[in-house]
Amino acid sequence: MKILVTGVNGQLGYELARQLADIGTVVSLDRSALDLNDLSQISTVIRDLKPQLIINPAAYTAVDKAESEPQVAQQINARAPAVMAEEAQRLGAAMIHYSTDYVFDGEKTEAYLESDIANPQSVYGRTKFEGEQAVAQLCDAHLIIRTSWVYGVHGNNFLKTILRLAAERDVLKIVADQSGAPTFARSIALATRQAITRSGTQDIHQGLADAAGIYHFCAAGNTSWYGYAQHILARARELGLELKLNADAMEPIPTEAYPLPAPRPKNSCLATAKFAQRFSYVASPWQVDVDSCLAELILKNDKA
Repeated sequence: MKILVTGVNGQLGYELARQLADIGTVVSLDRSALDLNDLSQISTVIRDLKPQLIINPAAYTAVDKAESEPQVAQQINARAPAVMAEEAQRLGAAMIHYSTDYVFDGEKTEAYLESDIANPQSVYGRTKFEGEQAVAQLCDAHLIIRTSWVYGVHGNNFLKTILRLAAERDVLKIVADQSGAPTFARSIALATRQAITRSGTQDIHQGLADAAGIYHFCAAGNTSWYGYAQHILARARELGLELKLNADAMEPIPTEAYPLPAPRPKNSCLATAKFAQRFSYVASPWQVDVDSCLAELILKNDKA
């Protein structure tokens, strides 16, 4: 099975290329080889490669910048996936596409179900939702996997930012009234692998056509950005990392005290039972995965 993975330099694309290597021939492309701003290039590349499965983790993820670049965000997050879905359908291929908790307004008090009505409040959220709709409408054999608060050993993310700031600053203010599940990019890649293998690698088109739909996948449990940062710093110290920031010098603040161009959902919790039941895969608690990522990052820095 030939698998096309977009955005290989991103957090999730990096992990997908590695975790799927033994279940097919993985063709991993970065922006220089597959620019999602160039719709004709997308068609040409897919028609030349003729993959059986297209996996699209690539996205415009600069949430605040998207507010001033809505056309660019729409091109990458909505139009590009639409072209991929059209080409997949034409080839008789399947497609896996990733989306976000930002398709919801965050006003629900419980975890969001796949069946809950989307109500995105930002350009990023709206364009990601448009991408979801395009993939669902244009490709019969598709999975749309929504996730939240992604981090990893590769790329930039909140976890790495907290480690950097804690090494530089005496005081840090972190938003404490938004809740969600920090989710390890590697765990998303492993969950994707499970979805593929459970659906049948011999006929992935039929397998994903049978399973087609939207699924939520994120780490088990939830926390706030403040709680997440607290855990990062506590575990980093246990692993021997020297930090300038004292444990009691981090201050919880409300969202209103840290205004940003794009509104964030206050509740980003996603219910994951549908994915677990369909693909027999249960996510690890967020703390376990954060600890694994930290250990790997610190070991890597020690060797550098």
